[in-house]
Amino acid sequence: MYLVTVLRNLLSILAVSSDSPLHTPMYFFLSNLCWADIGFTSATVPKMIVDMQSHSRVISHAGCLTQMSFLVLFACIEGMLLTVMAYDCFVAICRPLHYPVIVNPHLCVFFVLVSFFLSLLDSQLHSWIVLQFTIIKNVEISNFVCDPSQLLKLACSDSVINSIFIYFDSTMFGFLPISGILLSYYKIVPSILRISSSDGKYKAFSTCGSHLAVVCLFYGTGIGVYLTSAVAPPPRNGVVASVKYTVVTPMLNPFIYSLRNRDIQSALRRLLSRTVESHDLFHPFSWWVRKGNHIKSLHLQILPLSHIIFVA
Repeated sequence: MYLVTVLRNLLSILAVSSDSPLHTPMYFFLSNLCWADIGFTSATVPKMIVDMQSHSRVISHAGCLTQMSFLVLFACIEGMLLTVMAYDCFVAICRPLHYPVIVNPHLCVFFVLVSFFLSLLDSQLHSWIVLQFTIIKNVEISNFVCDPSQLLKLACSDSVINSIFIYFDSTMFGFLPISGILLSYYKIVPSILRISSSDGKYKAFSTCGSHLAVVCLFYGTGIGVYLTSAVAPPPRNGVVASVKYTVVTPMLNPFIYSLRNRDIQSALRRLLSRTVESHDLFHPFSWWVRKGNHIKSLHLQILPLSHIIFVA
């Protein structure tokens, strides 16, 4: 499942980067979202695989803090990128004539850099808060990942400070991004309904539908993780919710975006066809053929579907 997640996201990144028609703001944000998915699942799954192979579930304090930092970093990046993509859909549908001017390459890079640095700040803030607390040694976490909320519960300090920090962080990186997405779709849906052509409606709904499905999957599983940890359910329920959040969601994101996206599907087909043609081009028997006791030079012509015609 981990290899499927990494390879599928890398394939989407290669398709976007190698296909010039996809060099647009929407696919630029999508490729960065794929990088965030790879980092998000890589922060937890390799350690889980090592633990399963070694039959050991021990992690050092420094290792736990490192895992928590990367988990928070990529989770925040993904949440902010989803908000930026909602704004991109809003401008593309509600302000189509001004779209090239508003969503220009400089603004796209600015959005990605701001998302990264704010997420990095939040990640380091989590680490700093946890380091200020005195945590009992040799404790057990009822999860396969060092979840920030569970680490804060293990702190031997005033729980009021922990609660204030959790509420502030949830507001900044949870409530505000979700509010921005909902506000964007509040404007997007009436604009789509006013489109006269059926092809335009289909394209708008397919793009926004994929984005909305990823948003629901990401925030739905994330809220499920924190709700299960808040009401203190059986440990198995919290582990299942965490697996869905850290493993299943990054794996499904590229499939959701390519399921009804004709541009991505076409780019993937072109990428695969170029790969096959390159393989045929560099085959050792593609340029020369042995005829009797002599080696005769040939002219090579490559046709579609990798059929090769030799002309003497």
